Amino acid sequence: MNVLLILVLLGLSRTATGTPDTCESCGLRPMADGREISRVARSRDAQPGAWPWMVSVQQVWSTGIVHVCGGSLVGPRWVLTAAHCFVDARNVPTWRVLAGATHLAHDRPEVQVRFVKQLVLHEDYDNVSQKNDVALVELDHPVRCGPHVQRACLPDPSLPLSATANCYVSGWGTTSAKAAASPLVLQEFQVHLIDSHTCNGSGWHRGGVHPHNVCAGYPRGGGGDTCRGDSGGPLVCQDGRSDRFWLVGVSSWGRGCARAHRPGVYTSTQSFHHWILAKMGLDSPGTTTRSTA
Repeated sequence: MNVLLILVLLGLSRTATGTPDTCESCGLRPMADGREISRVARSRDAQPGAWPWMVSVQQVWSTGIVHVCGGSLVGPRWVLTAAHCFVDARNVPTWRVLAGATHLAHDRPEVQVRFVKQLVLHEDYDNVSQKNDVALVELDHPVRCGPHVQRACLPDPSLPLSATANCYVSGWGTTSAKAAASPLVLQEFQVHLIDSHTCNGSGWHRGGVHPHNVCAGYPRGGGGDTCRGDSGGPLVCQDGRSDRFWLVGVSSWGRGCARAHRPGVYTSTQSFHHWILAKMGLDSPGTTTRSTA
């Protein structure tokens, strides 16, 4: 974990559709400008605005500010992350969220800082088995969406993952299990979804994967994988028919990093679709479900 500088809160000018300060769209990458996403297995530095729903969940100490977990904006006031990030959480007002950032120690106009109003952990979260490892963070006031800050799209349970294409993970976690420090620059890498039955089998995770989990990585190891500090971050997959990305998983747990037959395990957002919407107080899931276009 890194001690960070306190970043200046500055505004954004427009959204992907040109409408000032709104969050009507989701799952789009306005700053990508048609750039090819890295298809290499190992992580690389992400470009500014590459993953505009990505946030850093941080705790403020008297000695500085520490990155604890990743998270994804799912609404102007809401961040979806992992429950295990807050097992020992105390004093909620000392937690904050950094949106629009790529380099955690650089002040840039697109960076927005919000403090945490409340933590909402799943009522049945189990810290031993990591069942129901999902949480929502409510911000003290909304973010302003723009090219560097967008909300993620939550797929409803009817979206078949087979209808998605390339899948990616991003985060500020360590790049290997033996790394002494985490990078300050956001890392990105491609992963492959792995059949849950295979992932849970003998020689793999041996029954530790729950029905509400998704596995992603590389069967032979050595490729991209989440590691320490990536918890709570997004697993996104591109819609097979558009440029939109779906937030299909929340980084939950793993055994080591990038080991053979030990892919990363994620909390399936589809399994918790109703819970997420209910906790956010959304009566209608219209803007967060799968597109029929």
